Amino acid sequence: MTRTLRYSRQFFDDFERYYSYLAELDIDLAERCYEAVFKTMRVLEDFPFVGRKAIEDDALARELLIPFGSSGYVILYDINSDHTVTILAIRHQREDDYY
Repeated sequence: MTRTLRYSRQFFDDFERYYSYLAELDIDLAERCYEAVFKTMRVLEDFPFVGRKAIEDDALARELLIPFGSSGYVILYDINSDHTVTILAIRHQREDDYY
């Protein structure tokens, strides 16, 4: 069953920060990042459990790794009972936490 992706305001704020930073360096790099992130997240529509558990005792809170360049990004998301997946936040792999 295909699920619908929903995006939190936090996710969009986080992603805008990364995109703006990359766009100042190289707009093509920023566009490649955009494509990598959104293309990879689409896998969650069909395979929401593909990501690792974000919280040990909560099987529905998950993280998805998105390779990009020499490192990448980590997406925090929740699998919901109403056939949706909520993308909560994104962080660079070299960052310590989401907030």
